Amino acid sequence: MFGVETLLAETNAPSTTIHEVLDVRDLPPPEPLTLTLKTLADVDDGVVVQVNDRVPQHLFPRLDDRGFDYETVERDDRVVTAIWRA
Repeated sequence: MFGVETLLAETNAPSTTIHEVLDVRDLPPPEPLTLTLKTLADVDDGVVVQVNDRVPQHLFPRLDDRGFDYETVERDDRVVTAIWRA
């Protein structure tokens, strides 16, 4: 989906199963943030991938506070952020 696997290979995300891919490009703020945090609340392992049209700057401090690691790759019209438990 969207070449997610290719972009994940460019990150330090663990090579485990992708838990879920969230395509939030068409959602207005703050829905991408809210949806991503709700999804992460149910994740113990694996990688959640957010596909967005911009870097999710407001998400990063919340991920830090919750103990998640993450990495973002920007390509063309999308930004892919891999998120996993530290």
